[in-house]
Amino acid sequence: MARKPAPSTPDISVVVPVFDEEGAAPALAREIATAFKGRNYEMVFVDDASRDGTRAALKALSGEIPQLRVLAHSRNSGQSRAVRSGILGARGGVIVTLDGDGQNDPADAPRLVDALTAGPPELALVGGERVKRQDSYAKKLASRIGNGVRKRLLNDTANDTGCGLKAFRREAFLRLPYFDHIHRYLPALMQREGYLTAFLPVNHRHRQTGASKYTNLGRLWASLSDLYGVIWLQSRARNPGAVDEV
Repeated sequence: MARKPAPSTPDISVVVPVFDEEGAAPALAREIATAFKGRNYEMVFVDDASRDGTRAALKALSGEIPQLRVLAHSRNSGQSRAVRSGILGARGGVIVTLDGDGQNDPADAPRLVDALTAGPPELALVGGERVKRQDSYAKKLASRIGNGVRKRLLNDTANDTGCGLKAFRREAFLRLPYFDHIHRYLPALMQREGYLTAFLPVNHRHRQTGASKYTNLGRLWASLSDLYGVIWLQSRARNPGAVDEV
């Protein structure tokens, strides 16, 4: 009996962390498939120990979307850990991340990938900056304050690190020190390693199902403690420039 040919290695891995997103995840997977149609890609959904039917709903799509892979945590570990699990399991050299709630528009993702791959080798990340944010006034105000403080202290040139839609090189991510909530500090940490970063405006949508997993107070507390840690990491960085074999 003839063997099936081994699947080709994808160029792009779309990584989506999900937790209790049974209502949003299947539609999001279909949107990703539409956005990346004709490209060599895979999508990796990471179920962070959901308590609802998220995992079963995604597994049911495997016949419809052959590029879909589902990884599952046995214990809930948070968004950053789920993103990292997806990246560690990804096979593509370019990673795209989106939030699992459907507020990031997958139609914007190929544009970020194209900007990344068309740039110089030193360009490691192209991040989205949300325009016309579909969030409450309190959430937008907290985000504006947090982004302003972070940008001033870290000088990372990013106006919106809270946007989950990003395209970056897998190899570059794996060089970064890992800690919980790292996803909010990717531009600063990429720049610490000597990489370039860029940003493009992207769409932002209303949440249609489920509920936010964060409160403004909880997000602020985590951001402040992490901010001091990233400042320390920056102070301890030494960049040797090019490394050549002689």
